[in-house]
Amino acid sequence: MAFIDIMLKSIKLEMNILEIKEGYIDFKSYHTYYRIVNPNGKNTPLLFLHGGPGSTHNSFELLDKLAILSDRPLIMYDQLGCGLSSRPDDKKEIYNKDTWVEELINLRNKLHLDNVNILGHSWGGMLLIIYLCDYNPKGINSAILSSTLSSASLWREETHKLLNNLSPEFKKVLLDDEAGLDVDKKLLSLAYKDYTNRFIFSEPQSFDPECLSRVKPDSSVSYITAWGKSEFSPTGNLSNYEYTDKLKNIKCPVLILSGEQDESTPFQNKTMYDNLETTKSWVLFQYSRHRTYYDQNELYIKTLNDFLSKLD
Repeated sequence: MAFIDIMLKSIKLEMNILEIKEGYIDFKSYHTYYRIVNPNGKNTPLLFLHGGPGSTHNSFELLDKLAILSDRPLIMYDQLGCGLSSRPDDKKEIYNKDTWVEELINLRNKLHLDNVNILGHSWGGMLLIIYLCDYNPKGINSAILSSTLSSASLWREETHKLLNNLSPEFKKVLLDDEAGLDVDKKLLSLAYKDYTNRFIFSEPQSFDPECLSRVKPDSSVSYITAWGKSEFSPTGNLSNYEYTDKLKNIKCPVLILSGEQDESTPFQNKTMYDNLETTKSWVLFQYSRHRTYYDQNELYIKTLNDFLSKLD
């Protein structure tokens, strides 16, 4: 069976009724969970690639309003090893870029996404860059690189600079942990929390949408296998990810989005911008961290709508 619809529901969003379609798609001997907002929208779909590796589509639900504003389907899914999709942690070698690209290709085929815009956030942006540069896919109307990177080594350099904003005690425990030394776990947790609050996102508040506090299945195996144990220094199978020189191979229009306080630093995004040779633009959001679509939600949605509407 190509795919199984598990739910068709409607939600009320700012006086509009928004249709949501959810289901599973077969992939190898596994399954991929997907969610389509406004499946009958008339404009070119926008497909989202979430971060991690090991995160979920959940926080992308903050962008559901875009489906009404631009009258287009929004397609979100949980990658293999994440969320509601299969998590074959006993075969952790499957958690690599080739598998995740194959899953993306399978999803496009099964959902008949012949022409599509694709947004990749963080690791999802890396996945999108790999897909565009190494596979030369057809039918890509545009690529949106949101708070991402084209070089693992540059990411390491830039995030280590960000550690200078932390207290000496927090910086030391993070670096010691990265080096594999025994550290005070409570202090390490506090240091990671401080870094996260400064450059990634804050803990969900009671007034935040449910999608931010939703309980997620443990996806640490996929993260550690592909990226590593440290946020700042990749040691997994993505540690040799170096695509800056390949960016010139991207032919579709590209929109870069990032935040001023983002761990995907302005320098990393300028590096990507400078090496792209296609039609390109870059929006740097003020007062925004890694999850720019939360910190500047309305402006982020407007920016996406303006960009995509011109392509429609």
